[in-house]
Amino acid sequence: YMEKHAVARLIGAPPGYVGYEEGGQLTEAVRRRPYAVILFDEIEKAHPDLFNLLLQILDDGRLTDGQGRTVDFRNTVIIMTSNLGTSSETKGRFGFVTSRAADDGQREQRQEQIEKAVREAFRPEFLNRIDEIIVFEPLTEKELAQIIELMLNEVRKRLVDRKVDFRVTDAAKAELVKEGFDRQYGARPLRRTVQRRIENPLAKEILAGRFAEGDIVEVDFAESEFRFGKAEAQSAPQREPAAATA
Repeated sequence: YMEKHAVARLIGAPPGYVGYEEGGQLTEAVRRRPYAVILFDEIEKAHPDLFNLLLQILDDGRLTDGQGRTVDFRNTVIIMTSNLGTSSETKGRFGFVTSRAADDGQREQRQEQIEKAVREAFRPEFLNRIDEIIVFEPLTEKELAQIIELMLNEVRKRLVDRKVDFRVTDAAKAELVKEGFDRQYGARPLRRTVQRRIENPLAKEILAGRFAEGDIVEVDFAESEFRFGKAEAQSAPQREPAAATA
């Protein structure tokens, strides 16, 4: 909603204009589903007219659409995201965040920089109507490893149809996190890393007939490369026969 006419679509066209019967994109959605979560991503890029609409919603809890109907927003949750102040946060910082508590001084400085950027970008009357401003912390290595695990589980589910099991060693997971980590772009490069390092090579191996139904694929990282091999099935431990009683 960077342009004025795009913002107008939120409440709908007034009588006599094209699209009057359709209603507003925002007002019509909330009118039909009053209990909703509304997300505005990168709100700092929006046209100033959008903030005038938000002032009405945040202050009165209602908004009048192009057809003159009042829409109740009191049961909605409005979330706005922004990248303001993050360029100075990421500049000159490399590696993983190993401890949040050990970085209290930098955290406070980072918080002040972001809050200053927010105050410079938005009007006071708009900020005063926001209930809470939350600053997100950088992802830690442990959290990135959990994201990698979720992505690998998606690959594992897709292999179920072929009745192929799928395992990834800790060394391979650690390398995926190392290659996919980017402080500026967050966790998004992880998806491309998993596709490039795991999904694409594994698909080629399956198409080549190296792995068949019932096989267990094990992915390892050794000597600077990912290796795909067959793992042995883990047999269940056998119980010792019970001693005979007299």
